[in-house]
Amino acid sequence: MEEADVVVVSSKGQVVIPQSLRQKLRIGAKSKLLVYPFEDALIMKKLEIKNVENRLEAIYRRVVARRVKYGELSETEIDEIVQKHRHGKS
Repeated sequence: MEEADVVVVSSKGQVVIPQSLRQKLRIGAKSKLLVYPFEDALIMKKLEIKNVENRLEAIYRRVVARRVKYGELSETEIDEIVQKHRHGKS
């Protein structure tokens, strides 16, 4: 198990990720991290932008295909397409 480290939040809300972790995870300047709450913690995950772009393009193609077939879609219908894509359903 990895050792924990203590970081300080600046007055601007910034946190410095320890160098050892940045090196291990290959996090450099301008790297994108997904940050989300989990119970009383924050979880950070490095985003691979190419992967994100590919996923967004796939979702966009599904939305366009549905619009061509059925016309305009509601926000709920678009959300359903996104959720199905996230769960690997067609």
